Amino acid sequence: MNQTLATADATQKWGQALGEQLQAGDVIALCGHLGAGKTQATKGIIAGLGSKIDATSPTFTLVHEYLDGRLPVFHFDFYRMDDAAQVYTVGWDDFLDEPGVIIVEWADLFPDLLPSQTRWFVFESLPTGERRVMEKSAL
Repeated sequence: MNQTLATADATQKWGQALGEQLQAGDVIALCGHLGAGKTQATKGIIAGLGSKIDATSPTFTLVHEYLDGRLPVFHFDFYRMDDAAQVYTVGWDDFLDEPGVIIVEWADLFPDLLPSQTRWFVFESLPTGERRVMEKSAL
């Protein structure tokens, strides 16, 4: 699933299409530098799961919960996490047991914490201003 996305709106639509396919227990890992499109994709995924809430990055709160869609969504941002122990302090293990979808921005900072069935997506900015998203089997 490699794709070039021309705009932020296209990135959200890509995420929405992915969100419409997700099932309880799915874990989505989003990687890429600042501004590469991770949060725009997340907004689309959450909308694709039926939430009406405008998703924002949980950079300072570390996790946001969206419970109004067809499945609960738990949105993590590992960017400000210092180490794996800090991830566990926000209840990481408990969230993995929830019957919902987990989305992790900056997942590549602690890849060993994610389950083996995680779907990994890497975003990069192109010189044209477009974004490229590539699905990886793992990092």
